[in-house]
Amino acid sequence: MFPMPSTSGARLALASTLLGVLGLCVVAFALRSGRPRADFAFTGGGELRSLDPHGVTGVPEGRVMRLLYEGLVARNPQTLAVEPGAAEGWKVNPDGRTFTFALRADARWSNGDPLSAADFEWSFRRMLEPATACEYASSLWLVEGAREFTTGQAADGTPRERDWSRVGIVARDERVLEIRLERPTPHFLPLLSLHVFAPVHRASLEPLQQQFPRDWATRWTRPGTLVTNGPFRLAERRIGEVLRFERNEHYWDARNVAMRTIDVLSVESWSSALNLYLAGELDWVDGAIPSSLVPELLGREDFDPRPYLGVYFYRVNVTRPPLDRREVRAALATSLRRKEICELVLKAGQQPAFSFLPPQVGDYRPPRTFGESPEYAEKLLQDAGFADAEGKLDLRALELHFNTSEVHRDIAEVAAEQWRAALGLEVRLRNQEWKSFLDAQGKLDYDLSRSSWIADYADPSSFLDIWTTGHENNRTGWSNRQYDELVTAARSERDPARRRELYSNAERILMHELPCIPIYHYVSQNLVDPRVGGFGQNALNEQSPKHWYWRSDAELEEVRTQSTRRSERVESHGPKEGLYAPARAEEQP
Repeated sequence: MFPMPSTSGARLALASTLLGVLGLCVVAFALRSGRPRADFAFTGGGELRSLDPHGVTGVPEGRVMRLLYEGLVARNPQTLAVEPGAAEGWKVNPDGRTFTFALRADARWSNGDPLSAADFEWSFRRMLEPATACEYASSLWLVEGAREFTTGQAADGTPRERDWSRVGIVARDERVLEIRLERPTPHFLPLLSLHVFAPVHRASLEPLQQQFPRDWATRWTRPGTLVTNGPFRLAERRIGEVLRFERNEHYWDARNVAMRTIDVLSVESWSSALNLYLAGELDWVDGAIPSSLVPELLGREDFDPRPYLGVYFYRVNVTRPPLDRREVRAALATSLRRKEICELVLKAGQQPAFSFLPPQVGDYRPPRTFGESPEYAEKLLQDAGFADAEGKLDLRALELHFNTSEVHRDIAEVAAEQWRAALGLEVRLRNQEWKSFLDAQGKLDYDLSRSSWIADYADPSSFLDIWTTGHENNRTGWSNRQYDELVTAARSERDPARRRELYSNAERILMHELPCIPIYHYVSQNLVDPRVGGFGQNALNEQSPKHWYWRSDAELEEVRTQSTRRSERVESHGPKEGLYAPARAEEQP
């Protein structure tokens, strides 16, 4: 890792090598258009789906939600340990089922209104209301009576009146919120740190819903109207261009928020985002860095790929023939050559995925239930009847769906060619911009669709819960009763070894049925200005903007010295075989 003479000098040096300074400056000046530079700027990866915390699930949206909102608890950006958020503390009953949260006396909304326990109770109720269509609503079903409230059915399927008084979420007074769970849940507190469990401001939302029933959402999320409780407030929004945030002076910890303004640019092209970073218009770029540039970035102090609790996969629409046949899904999974994708396309240390979970999530190690063999895939399809009289495979053309990105297209082109070579399969590519892409997935308007899942918290449940029947993030049409039973049992199991066993058995079913085809496990690809302090280097790549600040020259030099020493210690122990430990192979076709 080499020291940089200065941040701007190193950026322009790389720009000259890769892209040309003149082009960078043209892009930068066109983007700024006379608007003052924010204290910090990063890209959101395209136009965001919504600014409503109960209406989004994507990583780009989640990062913006952490600017605007704060839930009862938060997570340390370095250790991911649960910390107080809007609640200054909590206690848990000995049975592990009842949590009592005490809100901060100085917690305020961005308009100065006090934040109350009733705000959280109403917001959780809003999450569970069917009309809200919150994709994380089922995550709250571990609360007593919550499932029945959302579905209008008892556990046995019989109709039940929707009655909020039966739900275990109660504001005991202005600052005390009680939550009662159906059963003990080890991951409940980390779950509450997700942006979706943030409160929304009832007093500003409900009047708009009543007055403008059709377009209340766009009116509510405008600057000057949107009232939030996080470290920043929305100051400006230019659709398709930029979101500007200003420090929320009513935030309880505003005195420790260093950045006064933050811009989130709606840049969907990662090449464009990289250009802007190199020109000094962005301070952080994350995501699908163009793979052709990765070799040039490796070794720089502002690019440090690390293991990341996420998986890149293809969803399979199991409601469409021939993808409704497990043999076809298994053939697609086993005929891919993942190492080729990782090494020739991605190049940043990503590892081939033969399980849905990464190699290590806490103390959980996933089973490996399939491998790679084009010959096995061909025989599987022949035995299943997908061959003509001469034994030639005969499958209809399939469509591979992905959101606009150079890397997603590169991967799709390689996967399509591998399937053509191994199975004689014709695969057509279809790309869409982010919002249309998500809508199509939700409607099952695809054959195979590019997806990723980044853990919400470091626990197997964060990966495996989404494949239960009816889960809002399933989006494949797949359902398996035995899988549901295993996951349900694991949620409340308090014995760690038994809990791991239940989740392992569930993942075996998932990887046997293959409604999703894992491709690779992620590494983080943050390109971030070395002067940024408080930036979270954690396995979830989760950032807390309230902690960001600009380092002094002395602190930056000390950080560089420590980093050099760490690199020397690693090198003295010999070369690593990769960013992940090798996965175990339990079964091969």
